[in-house]
Order: sequence, then structure tokens, then C-alpha cells
Amino acid sequence: MATHGKRTKIEDIRRIELIAAAHRVFLEHGLHGMTSARICREAGMSPGILAYYFKGKDEVLFGMVRYNNRLLMEDVIARLKAARTGWERLEAIVEGNFPASAFTQPIANAWLSVCAEAGVNPQYARLQRLFYRRLRSNLASVFEEMAAESRLREAGFIIAALIDGLWLRKAAADDLGRDEAIALVFGGIRSLMTNGEEQRLRHPEG
Repeated sequence: MATHGKRTKIEDIRRIELIAAAHRVFLEHGLHGMTSARICREAGMSPGILAYYFKGKDEVLFGMVRYNNRLLMEDVIARLKAARTGWERLEAIVEGNFPASAFTQPIANAWLSVCAEAGVNPQYARLQRLFYRRLRSNLASVFEEMAAESRLREAGFIIAALIDGLWLRKAAADDLGRDEAIALVFGGIRSLMTNGEEQRLRHPEG
């Protein structure tokens, strides 16, 4: 049975280790290939240990998706902190959504399974909404002084659709690489702005 009440430090550590192991299993086998046995084996723990630290497999799966989203968010935040211009902020946002070590067909297929689950599972749907709100907020930090609210909303939908679509293409066909995917997103972004707007993002002091 899962632990109740206030958890100890070692219990928190074990939960984190199991969620990290679940994430590794997810990247290799997808959402529906994440069995308790695989997770425990990946974590180097005895079979059945999940039942002690979690109320059920759904809890560890949800924790794993949150864990991955946090890794993605932290990577984007680190890139944004290093950016010096609006254009570099755009690069941070787009490149952060195509992690160099993760844009592979198996991982794309794994994430496709999460997107499908969001259609029927309210918890996963909430995580997807949080992801899109964060993306929109990051884009607003670049465009808010240049674009009206309606235009910003439209741009956010288009850029999100490009990112999602290229991950879907990777899962279905595996016929493009990370650099090409990023270039395609920027092609779409350039189509949404004038040359003058792009130059102001690249050279804000110019």
C-alpha cells in the first residue's frame, strides 16, 4: 500500500528515483509500454516497490510526464536567461522545444502516446494546457511590444501547431532532422512578421 501522511526524506528520494526511471522507460517503450516491472528494473529496485511509494501506476505515470515537462521548461528557461536580444529569445524557445538528444522517432512516438492520452485523461489534458500557456507566455515576452493581442494569439497558435506537427512528422516518417525542423519553424515565424520587425528583434538598439 502507498505511504500516507508526511513522507520522510528517503521516501521522497525513492519516489524521484522511480519517476526518473519511469521517464527512461517511457522514452524507450512509450506510455503504454511502461509496466511496473520495467520501471522497478530500470530503477534497480525490487518488483512491486511502486505499490509502496505510489497509490497506483497512474500516479507514477502522471509524475513522469510532469517530470519531463519540468526538464523541458528548465532547459528553455536556461536558454532564455542567456539570450540578449528578442531574436535570441525566439531561438531559445524554438530550440528548447527540440532537445538535441531527444528528437528521435522512438521519443516522438512516445510523446504521441501522451498527446493521445490527453484526449481522454483530464490530468494529461491539464498538463498539455499548461505547456501551451507557457509557450504562449514565452512568445509574448518576445512579441508583446510589437503585436496586438489578437495577432499574438494567432502567432502563438501557428507556432505551437508547427512544433506539434513536426514532432508528429518525426513519429510518422522520421524523414527530417532537428536542424531542419528548427529551420522550418523559423520559416513559419518569418512569414508572420515584416522584415522591419525581424530586424528590431535581431538589433533592438538599431
